[in-house]
Amino acid sequence: MLTKFETKSNRVKGLSFHTQRPWILASLHSGVIQLWDYRMGTLIDRFDEHEGPVRGVHFHKTQPLFVSGGDDYKIKVWNYKTHKCLFTLLGHLDYIRTVQFHHEYPWIVSASDDQTIRIWNWQSRTCISVLTGHNHYVMCASFHPKDDLVVSASLDQTVRVWDIGALRKKTVSPADDLLRLSQMNADLFGGVDAIVKYVLEGHDRGVNWASFHPSLPLIVSGADDRQVKLWRMNETKAWEVDTLRGHMNNVSSVMFHAKQDIIVSNSEDKSIRVWDATKRTGLQTFRREHDRFWILAVHPEMNLLAAGHDSGMIVFKLERERSAFALSGESLFYTKDRFLRYYEFSTQRDSQVIPIRRPGTASLNQSPRTLSYSPTENAVLICSDLDGGSYELYIIPKDSIGRSDFVQEAKRGTGGSAVFIARNRFAVLEKSTNQVLVKNLKNEVVKKGTLPIPTDAIFYAGTGNLLCRSEDKVVIFDLQQRLVLGDLQTPFVRYVVWSNDMESVALLSKHTIIIASKKLVHQCTLHETIRVKSGAWDDNGVFIYTTLNHIKYCLPNGDSGIIRTLDVPIYITKVTGNIIFCLDRDGKNRIITIVATEYIFKLSLLRKKYDHVMSMIRNSQLCGQAMIAYLQQKGFPEVALHFVEDERIRFNLALESGNISVAVASATEINEKDQWYKLGVEALRQGNVGIVEFAYQQTKNFERLSFLYLITGNLEKLSKLMKIAEVKNNVMGQFHNALYLGDVKERVKILENAGHLPLAYITASVHGLHDVAERLASELGDNLPSLPEGKTPSLLMPPTPVMCGGDWPLLRVMKGIFEGGLENGAKGVVDDEEDADGVWGEELDVDVDGMQNGDVEAMLEDAEMADENDEDGGWGGLDLELPPELDTPKSSANVRSSVFVTPTLGMPVNQIWSQKSSLAAEQAAAGSFDTAMRLLHRQLGIKNFAPLRSMFLDLFTGSHSYLRALSSSPVVSLAIERGWSESASPNVRGPPALVYDFSQLEEKLKAGYKATTLGKFTEALRVFLSILHTIPLVVVESRREVDEVKELIIIVKEYVLGLQMELKRREMRADPTRQQELAAYFTHFNLQTPHLRLALLSAMGVCYKAKNLATACNFARRLLETNPTVESQAKTARQVIQAAERNMTDETKINYDFRNPFVICGATYVPIYRGQKDVSCPYCTARFVPGQEGNICTVCDLAVIGADASGLVCSPSQVR
Repeated sequence: MLTKFETKSNRVKGLSFHTQRPWILASLHSGVIQLWDYRMGTLIDRFDEHEGPVRGVHFHKTQPLFVSGGDDYKIKVWNYKTHKCLFTLLGHLDYIRTVQFHHEYPWIVSASDDQTIRIWNWQSRTCISVLTGHNHYVMCASFHPKDDLVVSASLDQTVRVWDIGALRKKTVSPADDLLRLSQMNADLFGGVDAIVKYVLEGHDRGVNWASFHPSLPLIVSGADDRQVKLWRMNETKAWEVDTLRGHMNNVSSVMFHAKQDIIVSNSEDKSIRVWDATKRTGLQTFRREHDRFWILAVHPEMNLLAAGHDSGMIVFKLERERSAFALSGESLFYTKDRFLRYYEFSTQRDSQVIPIRRPGTASLNQSPRTLSYSPTENAVLICSDLDGGSYELYIIPKDSIGRSDFVQEAKRGTGGSAVFIARNRFAVLEKSTNQVLVKNLKNEVVKKGTLPIPTDAIFYAGTGNLLCRSEDKVVIFDLQQRLVLGDLQTPFVRYVVWSNDMESVALLSKHTIIIASKKLVHQCTLHETIRVKSGAWDDNGVFIYTTLNHIKYCLPNGDSGIIRTLDVPIYITKVTGNIIFCLDRDGKNRIITIVATEYIFKLSLLRKKYDHVMSMIRNSQLCGQAMIAYLQQKGFPEVALHFVEDERIRFNLALESGNISVAVASATEINEKDQWYKLGVEALRQGNVGIVEFAYQQTKNFERLSFLYLITGNLEKLSKLMKIAEVKNNVMGQFHNALYLGDVKERVKILENAGHLPLAYITASVHGLHDVAERLASELGDNLPSLPEGKTPSLLMPPTPVMCGGDWPLLRVMKGIFEGGLENGAKGVVDDEEDADGVWGEELDVDVDGMQNGDVEAMLEDAEMADENDEDGGWGGLDLELPPELDTPKSSANVRSSVFVTPTLGMPVNQIWSQKSSLAAEQAAAGSFDTAMRLLHRQLGIKNFAPLRSMFLDLFTGSHSYLRALSSSPVVSLAIERGWSESASPNVRGPPALVYDFSQLEEKLKAGYKATTLGKFTEALRVFLSILHTIPLVVVESRREVDEVKELIIIVKEYVLGLQMELKRREMRADPTRQQELAAYFTHFNLQTPHLRLALLSAMGVCYKAKNLATACNFARRLLETNPTVESQAKTARQVIQAAERNMTDETKINYDFRNPFVICGATYVPIYRGQKDVSCPYCTARFVPGQEGNICTVCDLAVIGADASGLVCSPSQVR
């Protein structure tokens, strides 16, 4: 039994599945009816109008109705959409046991303890027939799925079959029906439209349930005599076929399965039993600890059953419906109906291959669970749950595909799961010992191994590797080396799906999908509310998966979405382009064509394939709020703008992307103060003075307009604004404008008119307006204010702006990345603007030469005309008689086009460099330090970036030049390109200029050699280390130069390690033995010949002084073999050999064996002899003892010892 859903509640007495939706009704002993969604596991609704237990409940096949009957003698018909009881049918005189809708007619059949069965018309809400004949409680009654029959079961120990053909004929002719209704009212029990066809006697106790077979003339019944009986009927008679014994208590419900040839029964003995309907034998029993079962329901369309018990209900399946399958290139092997089948994707040819199980062993849930295929050997492994877990191995003859007559005896074995791990080897899990057995195709064990975690299933993870699953963890285990390659904490994993290149894996749990790399490095996790069923990788690296009712996608960054909905669950086998190949629950191959546009579009955005994005925008029907929100969230509002019709969203997106022309058009459509304010802020940021002015005019924001005219030097308009303020009696605005203009007389006049005579007098006196000052003094009399002594007044004048009259040239704007491709969309926007009643033409007067906005009065006049009728009076209906020079000339509507609209910001050169290059040096030069560090970590295993910090900064500053423009403007940054020529296209960006090149390294190498020769080891080590630190950030052009760079790493590594060791030796004067060892090891480095001679001479001297004459003699001989050019070196060597030959012994034993080849550990300076295990630095290749794995390399001081790395990439030729 596969439990799909379980509830905890009061005793469940009635159940009914909805035919289309994943819903089930449960009626409880407490009087409540619950409506559950068994897929989501949620309670949708509850209905509680019945008093006392509700024993019967049933959904209508097509209408949004259900019927219920309870111990309150009432039958209620409900509409689940409106959550209301539509009406109640009264007539029964005792408890109602079951209710059921007819599949075709507007009828309800009900069975009751009043010993009658009633048929009701739910449209006319009347009882149309009463079936009498039982002489005890009628426990159930139901319509035949096709014929005009009703079956009923009663505690009078009989099952009755009723013929209601006459009732159907009357229903077809309504006049007769009306006549019959009047007859029935006269004599309630006199109706003859339903007659007993058969009475089935055979049970020894009361019968609790009887039901028809969905298609055959069979009836099954269950009774208090603990027996299940099978009956057959024909036109004239009915008879007992067989009795199924096994239940230990009253059988409460029994039904035929809708899809399979089986009978399901449940009982008060706390068990559900499954019987074979043809052999009439028990197949399986499911027991509960404490709960008696009361009711069964079978889904009419799907392989689902439900059972109600004392403390709730369960929805379950008897068998898995997923076919086991395995992919092999362009073909699929899968199991169906005891056969292995073969399906070819290209031709869609489906053929039977071999029978896979002996007929007659069919028991429930023993069907194949997994299938593994070895294409080279044409072998198939099939695992099932038979005998607690077993496998069968078949070798398919080459010519048997398409011929199903070939019968082969399989090689069998027991094991939790079995899977091919190599061409002719497969692994079998032995759960009891937690071991894996590797077997050959003869089914012989060739190897055994213990698994690293308690494992309950194994999956393929590449040749020789297994993915082991436990309850909360998966690990990848290398069977050959017995190493764990990776592990990951996960929910219980059900299925494992590898990508085509085996680089990524999807781990599917019940409600979770985890995407990880081939070494189980976590990439993203998706959570679903309903069950995940299957999945496959498409060609672009997108994971396509199915849930119970959707096909969905998951991008590499974890973004997911719905591709389409499903009517029935499917199991994806392969995804090619926009075609999904899948198996359905009947084991049939299906092809589903999907619209992949949405996820391909998002993937192109993610991978920065902007040309592809542009072509999709031009050619595809992409739309919807979700897509707009996605584009906005990912930082592409300018793209989202082309999908939007709603003006408010368009306005916000236009502001976000800096598209001021679209923003103006949308603001004009919306025409609200808030939008005009936001537009003004954005236009001001862009320096688009004309639009700033227009936005301020629309909101009548005179203070901001005044300040705008001040900073743009538009004194003429400022003076006009001052006159408007005077007309409006806005004294403060008038005074501000006079102050901005530097008009002293006007300021004095304003102060005098406002009654501030002392202030007016001081202003006139200070600014030298003596006539006015004298006049004001006479008016003030004794109240004359005193002026401060010893102060020199200065005229307060506004500064002259640097730029007068036009938009501010803030930046030289290139076309946006999507601009060229989206011009059609932009044209539409311009047309919309032009249609807006010439708004720009009427209210914004544009002086073409100076690009200045027109007089404000025109705007004010229009605004006042519009506001005169406002309830609140607006600004007040002032009739202004302004001087003639203030008349505003009307401009033509098309002048708007001469206003400069700032283009959207282009893509910075740094970004272009970053997108085009996969070389660390060029990423650093572009300022993408994160990307550069990621590349170096992936290619060379570098983790310690501290030594590279200054080089990153040098590369970045070296690839740019900086120009100072005006003193008030920012410094202009210019990108310097490598290999630039005048003939190059201005639109094609070359790679960045780099401050480090290979020739510099060669010069440094010579300097290092020289310092080594002179014995300046500290300086030499510093030079060699700087070469090692520079190489990852060098770019060369040809493959030959790449090889030279790699060779240089090896040379420099030898010197760095040797010099580090020599400096260490010099610190250890107190330990002569260790001194000799380090001197001896130094002679085994790959040094230049002069340096090797010096190393040998040094080692010879150290050993000779320590009386280790035999070792000193070995160094002397090696020195003479190099043919030293300095005679003194040769002479000393010969003398040492002579002295040693007299006494060829070593006084102290040192860890040095020159006969056995070795390398030196870069951290501990001990020899690692041939055959011993070691680990290496992925960058400088220095070798280390295994205990150093995971530490930073002591030689290069950059990479992690033993880390995985793909190798040095220092040339564009490697990338191509």
